[in-house]
Amino acid sequence: MTALLRTVLAALTAAVVTAVVTAVAPVPASAAPTSSSSSSATAACATDPATPKRQLRAMWISSVANIDWPSRTGLSVSAQQAEFRAWLDLAVAKRMNAVIVQVRPTADAFWPSPYEPWSQWLTGTQGTNPGYDPLAFMVGEAHARNLEFHAWFNPYRVANNDDPTKLISTHPARQHPDWRFAYGGKLYYNPGIPAVRDFIEDAIMDAVTRYDVDGVHLDDYFYPYPVSGQAIPDSAAYAQYGGAFPNIADWRRDNVNLLVRELGQRIHTAKSWVSFGISPFGIWRNSSTDPLGSRTSGLQSYDAIYADSRQWVKQGWIDYLAPQIYWHIGFSTAAYEVLTAWWSDVVRGTGVQLVVGQAAYRAGAAGQEAAWQDPAELSDHLYDNRKHPEIAGDVYFSAKDVKADRIGAITKLVADHYAKPALLPARGSGAAPAAPAITAATAGSNGVQLTWTGSGTAYAVYRVAGTPPSADPCFFADARNLIGTTRQKSYTDPGGGASTYYVTALSRTHQESAPSEGRSAGGTGGFSVVIDNADAGFTASSSWGTSSYSTQANGADYRFADPVAASDPAWFRAAIPSAGSYRVEVWYPANAGYNGSAPHIVAASGGNQTVNVDQRTGGGAWRVLGTYTLAAGTYNVVGVSRWTSATGYVIADAVRITKV
Repeated sequence: MTALLRTVLAALTAAVVTAVVTAVAPVPASAAPTSSSSSSATAACATDPATPKRQLRAMWISSVANIDWPSRTGLSVSAQQAEFRAWLDLAVAKRMNAVIVQVRPTADAFWPSPYEPWSQWLTGTQGTNPGYDPLAFMVGEAHARNLEFHAWFNPYRVANNDDPTKLISTHPARQHPDWRFAYGGKLYYNPGIPAVRDFIEDAIMDAVTRYDVDGVHLDDYFYPYPVSGQAIPDSAAYAQYGGAFPNIADWRRDNVNLLVRELGQRIHTAKSWVSFGISPFGIWRNSSTDPLGSRTSGLQSYDAIYADSRQWVKQGWIDYLAPQIYWHIGFSTAAYEVLTAWWSDVVRGTGVQLVVGQAAYRAGAAGQEAAWQDPAELSDHLYDNRKHPEIAGDVYFSAKDVKADRIGAITKLVADHYAKPALLPARGSGAAPAAPAITAATAGSNGVQLTWTGSGTAYAVYRVAGTPPSADPCFFADARNLIGTTRQKSYTDPGGGASTYYVTALSRTHQESAPSEGRSAGGTGGFSVVIDNADAGFTASSSWGTSSYSTQANGADYRFADPVAASDPAWFRAAIPSAGSYRVEVWYPANAGYNGSAPHIVAASGGNQTVNVDQRTGGGAWRVLGTYTLAAGTYNVVGVSRWTSATGYVIADAVRITKV
């Protein structure tokens, strides 16, 4: 998938679809479809198709030719990272739960690979170290937002030009000229050479084994798309390795099949929880050619690029398939609704998940057909999907088009279908974690702060109106009560009201536990308030900066300052309803570069009390300073002082005060 619009192939064959894209993004649909409920008790619950409990929602982030990220070569490390965080924040804002990121666009790498050079799309020069590890950074940032990270690899493409001297001298394609061929103005690895297949698998597996990726994703670029008047120059390889095949087409398909089968086996042997998926061209074969094919008349990937995508499903070599159904409803050559029905039939009963590749790049774009100028076209695709229980989600090409939101098509789609969050489809049949236990539900000025204990990889938070006597299984049958997911053991709900909260734990493969016991805000019956650095009750001098660097922050950001030989405290002001004993807690992000002895001042009755806190550890959770007698009234209750001889930033983030 390069993200350039695929050249129209109509001149090549009457079967070619005139609307094909060149840079389609691969999607990692890692999970076998699961029911919206985890127990038979919920089978009788009425569910709303507009709020499915489980659904993959993703966008492709394309790096080749700087389509999405980085926006151009040569950006500083901080600029590259800021851009990537913004893409993830966009995904979160659109209530997506996964990203598919291109990390090997042209036989190169977005990580320090021992097999291939650093990608030119980072610095502008192939082989140049960008100054950090982009893949490690991207995985960490995605997981901090509880987004799955699927690493997208283009297997065979070496360069978007056909001049091998433009490759770095140490590039494997230069060291092994017999591994490559030129075709259509580009360079490719020859899929028919066994050593090439082994090398490609090794290069991909290096990323799988060294990084905490959730999925491996291949796009639709196998053998190159046909170019009029040119033949793929692989006859010598066929003569050497293709003796068992009566024709070169069957041999080419087998070469691709071997890569798919072997790579899937190697991924699951190394890490059973990592899903393997492919985003093929939307048409396998037409029914006029093959009775098993679809009622279409476009380019056939089985014949044109030797991709037997139907066999990959039937053999169970992959975990998910994300066909690029990049055509509108009613399109005469390849109608969207015809292909969703056909692919649903292909995956039915196989255990392979079906996710639809959606052409966000067409919506509202100049030159596209009239159907794509209708803001409802993409939304209507998802209404069609609801007819097919096999369809487990969607992925959008590409991120820049999701952001552009031309003619409001993405806004409408999100409003119609993504009004609530969704859990990812569960993968496999592993055991669910034990139910977590909510330890506090505290109403504060910024909402209700929940904390809990549990053993999940991630957690789902549900809010039910009122105070039901027990947890009805139907509360959790769809996403109507789901308000968010997180990998932390805390969550702030800005909504709240008279509600009861439940939390469930999710395993690495998204198996969901039973719900916790319900907890209402202030359920302990006492006064409790949270003051965040962003609230009106917080004051600090201009010497205190603001940062959102750490993902352990309470709320969106926190404050920091250098230590000095002067107090200059940041104060948290609260209205204490009556004199009495109060537990005082602080929340701060921890970092090895923060202060090891940050003074915290509590304005207790009888005089200030100071507690020194080591902010290098124990962050991202409430930490008890102690229980103090406080006077009634509205005043500065807790301060964070800069007066300390310890080194490192002093941090002020949030305070919780609870009557005991």
